Amino acid sequence: MGQQEKVATSLAGAVSEEISASLTAVDAELARRYPGDPGTRQPVHTVYVPGDVFEPGTLRSWGDQALAALDEHAPDAASFAAVLGIPEELAGPVHDRVRAKLEREPVEDLRIDFEDGYGPRPDAEEDEDAARAARLVSEAYANGTAAPYMGIRMKCMEAGVRDRGIRTTDVFLTGLMAAGGLPEGLVLTLPKVTYPEQVTAFVQLLEAFEKAHGLDAGRMGFEIQIETSQSILAADGTAAVARMIDAAQGRATGLHYGTFDYSACVGVSAAYQASDHPAADHAKAVMQVAAAGTGVRVSDGSTNVLPVGPTAQVHEAWRLHYGLTRRALARAYYQGWDMHPGHLPTRYAAVYAFYREGLEPAAARLAAYVAKAGGDVMDEPATAKALSGYLLRGIDCGALDTAEVARLTGLTRADLDAFASPRRGDLTVTAP
Repeated sequence: MGQQEKVATSLAGAVSEEISASLTAVDAELARRYPGDPGTRQPVHTVYVPGDVFEPGTLRSWGDQALAALDEHAPDAASFAAVLGIPEELAGPVHDRVRAKLEREPVEDLRIDFEDGYGPRPDAEEDEDAARAARLVSEAYANGTAAPYMGIRMKCMEAGVRDRGIRTTDVFLTGLMAAGGLPEGLVLTLPKVTYPEQVTAFVQLLEAFEKAHGLDAGRMGFEIQIETSQSILAADGTAAVARMIDAAQGRATGLHYGTFDYSACVGVSAAYQASDHPAADHAKAVMQVAAAGTGVRVSDGSTNVLPVGPTAQVHEAWRLHYGLTRRALARAYYQGWDMHPGHLPTRYAAVYAFYREGLEPAAARLAAYVAKAGGDVMDEPATAKALSGYLLRGIDCGALDTAEVARLTGLTRADLDAFASPRRGDLTVTAP
């Protein structure tokens, strides 16, 4: 031991107390606005089905159609990997997990659509379809056939369809309550938001419903769909999407990019409307920054190129979808939309390849961080948080197994959750 250093200070304790007191309001504001990721599972995609098309067997039908497409157009691991350019060492694991996923849980998030995919209908017809949707969703959760997340997309808060959107929401939610209550996986999507006041109005609607049924305040959250340029840049030059998150008063759960409405809004011609267009990249980058730290998650949009027709055409559509999904994952958009059962094989292939090819490097970096073992990368707590989040997302979607992650990191699921949580505090994890 060296010489004991003498510690001296110049400031009275009151200085620290005064500074802390002056920042009390800021501390509270930071905690309110930026609570961090909620730590819940985020689905890898959302599937939209029109309100009049949804049936009790819809989810299973999507899985069966996806499996049939694999059987017809890429019947084994080698052929599937060759189409998509998946490395040989990942071909078997990815193919096997994709098939298992399509058999077990083909859809992670379903939205029964009463907006663009449904269109204008007579009020009596939409009322009946909304009530039917509520009954079928309740039955699915009761009999174990539900997707982890299910809900509706109602019509927007613009004047021409506002009353209809409010009524459909009311009919659907009332039907759920009558059938036994709101399921834990309930998700609502508010489309075509242009002004924060429209978000405020939807909050008012949910507050009124919660009060009418004696539900806890804030029980229902919702996604905000970004489909107009005004939702990115307001007339005064501010980022309107950030104000929308604030207007949701803690209820916003996601920002979903609407590829085709947004592209058309900014003048992109139909042939070039895609999720990798520069206009799309700009919009999603603004969404991502606005949502960072708030607990609101960002979802990419979709491709309208469907994998149908002869095998060569299906393969071309698969390669496009696979590439767009991998591109989105690299940019930290961990969710997207799928418009056709034929998109499911490439959605899961892209997601599973993304997590499996990064499993060993991520696990090694996290294990070294925990063991303070160093290595050729000097990681910080924020990186440990990102590594844990990466592994957890892989586990949640079925790309990774808890046991193999534990073997490679020496960490339990609880350890990973603690690292990934923004409030892990003075976490201590025993090194392997």
